This record gives sequence, C-alpha cells and structure tokens, in this order.
Amino acid sequence: MRRLVAPVAVLTGALVLAGCGSGDSKAELSVSGAYMPQPVSDSMAAGFLTVTNKGGTKDELTSVTSDVGDVTAHETVGSSMREVKDIDVPAHGRLVFKSGGSHLMFENLKRKPKQGEKVTVKLHFAESGTVTVEIPVKSATYNPTTGH
Repeated sequence: MRRLVAPVAVLTGALVLAGCGSGDSKAELSVSGAYMPQPVSDSMAAGFLTVTNKGGTKDELTSVTSDVGDVTAHETVGSSMREVKDIDVPAHGRLVFKSGGSHLMFENLKRKPKQGEKVTVKLHFAESGTVTVEIPVKSATYNPTTGH
C-alpha cells in the first residue's frame, strides 16, 4: 500500500497543476494596421486590418457595423470573392484582412470617405463583445509597409 501512495500523490499534484495552467485563458484581442483606401466609387469601399489574439482561446468575428454604410467580411479565393459570415480568430493567432485576400467590404455608402478622415467600425465578436476601431482613410494607391 505504501508503494501506491507516492505515485498517486504525484499524479494528483500533476493534475491539479495542469488544471491551473491549462492555457485556456480567454481571448485577448487587439487591432492594428487598420486603413481604408479612399474609395473611387460613391457606393463601395474596402477596409483592411489585423486582429491579434494573444489569449489561449479562439474567438469569432460575427459581424461588422459602421456609420458609413453596410459592412461585410469577404474572402478572396482565386479570382473571385465571397461573403463570409463568421471568421475565427485563433488562439495565439491573427486574422488578417489584406489587399488581395480577406477584407471588409463597405457597401451602400451614406457618404464617400475622403483621405485624412477616419471611419468608425464596430467589430462584433462571439466571446469578446464589441471592439470599436477608427480606420484612417488613406490615398487610393496607399501601400502599407506591413504588407497588408
């Protein structure tokens, strides 16, 4: 019986410690690199940004709203784009909206944003709630040094 006590105590201690440091911390979201090229159309525009999750749990972007018009998330596959409803932000990962790839699509613009202005968007996440972002409007030919 004495031989079993030590291994059982070690196993119990290991399980308790594993529960304390399981890495299942909640999502910790931040947004960087946001910009909108000045739209050339009166009714449509695109937006780009990066959502970083430093937490141990994934989150999900469920919708985007803005005071300038309707906003949807799109992904580009090959030469076509399609609307995406929910997009994962992986634990310890990033969701990147970049030119030529996934992006925010602004439609039915109430006003045409001009270079130097800022457009307010609200990113709605399943777990983290709403994150408000001020997106600066850049020149129509803006090419960020970050590559997105």
